Amino acid sequence: MAATTAILFLVLLASLSATSSSPYFSATTLFQNYQNMLTSFRIFIYTPTKPFNFPNPPASLFYSSLLRSPFVTQNPAEAHLFLVPFSPDTSTRSLARVIRELRNNHPYWNRTLGADHFFVSPAGIDYSSDRNVLELKKNSVQISVFPVVSGYFVPHKDVTLPPFSTSPLALLDGQEVNSTKTTSFLGYLNWDGMTEPNLVNELKGDVDFLVQEKSEPLNYMRSVTESKFCLFLYHGEVTWIVEAMSLGCVPVVIVDRPIQDLPLMDILRWSEIALLVAVPRGGSKRLKKVLDGVSEEKYADMRELCVAASKHLVWNEEPQPLDAFHMVMYQLWLRRHAVRYSRREFV
Repeated sequence: MAATTAILFLVLLASLSATSSSPYFSATTLFQNYQNMLTSFRIFIYTPTKPFNFPNPPASLFYSSLLRSPFVTQNPAEAHLFLVPFSPDTSTRSLARVIRELRNNHPYWNRTLGADHFFVSPAGIDYSSDRNVLELKKNSVQISVFPVVSGYFVPHKDVTLPPFSTSPLALLDGQEVNSTKTTSFLGYLNWDGMTEPNLVNELKGDVDFLVQEKSEPLNYMRSVTESKFCLFLYHGEVTWIVEAMSLGCVPVVIVDRPIQDLPLMDILRWSEIALLVAVPRGGSKRLKKVLDGVSEEKYADMRELCVAASKHLVWNEEPQPLDAFHMVMYQLWLRRHAVRYSRREFV
């Protein structure tokens, strides 16, 4: 496994041109820590109160992959982190009962008030007046699916799962992706039919933009290859962002506020990979001005980086080195040094 990982990592770095920057904050640190994680990271999983499944593909793949992985230990004394498993439809009252039972029946929660624990909630959980749920929300690492509702994500603590993606090359019937891209459109949007309708209507009226509504995968992948930038409306249809990046379409995320829940925020330099653009007050004209302001040199660099970064955002039924599952595990590894709160009694 270590040798395979080293080879894949070197291949990824070699794929970047000499003039390109790195998609990583620190490639050396990432590789060294990743190797350590593979050999030493251990997670103890509490027994769920009842069997359950995640209907969300990324959450389901992450959870099932973790259960089958060598990261799991049956000895809580050697665990770095503890997983609190519960169904995504668990009520606040039932969740409070789960945490209360952990506190009363196991010694591990009380050592850190849950700071060395994590849980999977595809949509995320809100703050609660219940003390047990509040400790879970404030102290434990939440793993949810990108994008997360405002207020449900705590930056620098929580982690988001990349959206589930299919293979772009399979969708394109094995057609090769040209390294030098000739585009017909400045920007492409696969619209969900609901988000930001005023802006979308303006984009439809501009010949430099292509807007398709709820397009089938094969259709939007072909449109991606004809476009310079791919537009994503935050909280709209973002599931195809990984395919777009794989095919060299630089992502432009249109937001209404600063966001800090992009996948792999601890690993990838998103500011060099994608454009985050506030909902344009000037509509499509202002958006067009922003995109036209990206130099060809800058665009070529961003395109290389987004293709390289996409390799880490792909989900596999059987996890592969450096894929989405392992990168999420790496983010958990970075959070294993929990703050140790002073122990106190609970009533």
